[in-house]
Amino acid sequence: MKSAHIIILLIAAVALIGCGPSYDEMKKQSRAEQEKLRREDSSAFKVGVMPTLDCLPMYVAKDYKMFDSTKADIRLKPFKAQIDCDAALASGKLEGCITDIVRGQHLKKRGVKLDYVAATNAYWQIISNRTARIRRLNQLTDKMIAITRFSATALLADYAVDSARLKHDEVFKIQINDIDLRLLMLLNNEMDAMALPEPQATKARMYKHPVLMDSRDKDMYFGVIAFRSDAMKDKRRQQQFKVFVDGYNAACDSINKKGLAHYSSTLKRHYNIDDKTIKALPEMKFKHANAPRKKDIDTADKWLK
Repeated sequence: MKSAHIIILLIAAVALIGCGPSYDEMKKQSRAEQEKLRREDSSAFKVGVMPTLDCLPMYVAKDYKMFDSTKADIRLKPFKAQIDCDAALASGKLEGCITDIVRGQHLKKRGVKLDYVAATNAYWQIISNRTARIRRLNQLTDKMIAITRFSATALLADYAVDSARLKHDEVFKIQINDIDLRLLMLLNNEMDAMALPEPQATKARMYKHPVLMDSRDKDMYFGVIAFRSDAMKDKRRQQQFKVFVDGYNAACDSINKKGLAHYSSTLKRHYNIDDKTIKALPEMKFKHANAPRKKDIDTADKWLK
């Protein structure tokens, strides 16, 4: 009797297998699905983002459906290193991205045509490792400071060296592009100093690492959202861009009204920070999308020369 049951089950299993799609059919389905996703991603409006606080309005607009999805498919593409984000923009994989004016002007000099559509509230602090006992900029002699080349962090590092009247070959500028890795190197006592944006700067301060310089004190505001000029020529892209700006501005208004803590779930999801860090974040105001100051562009150009 048992043998009969086993035979029946085997026959049923074979029948089910025979009714299912073949390997070749599954491959065709997979290729068709991949092609569909590729077409959808190609037509979507893609913006590169970083785990920095100036990206919060974009994350909020996406998470809380402030981008009108009936008019545009807005997709945020996360990066850990600004240099990778900018490379994706330059190669045409993105329509726009968060960056800084120094990086943007550097890309322009390489032939990438960009439009700055929004100046952000990004700022950077040069923070030293408390175990290195560096309390002043003039103590950076023979010390390592982590930056990204051709960026606001590199400009600020040079500004710090000049203001302390040090020789540039006395301070070792180390390129650490991954922003979370840069912070980790400070927390693990592997770097003497570094330029950090928010919320990474808050995390460093929480561990009692001293702030040596703040870009806001120098009246330097380099944060921007940049878009490829050629991407904005297409009427469909122009419509998508309008949806992006409308959602971005709405998110700025909402954050300013409700405060950062109201969006703690978004902060935890995209920044990998806890409630203690969120509570320690400085109060920030977010402005509607407007062009950056000419003064900051001129400062970037002068340094790049």
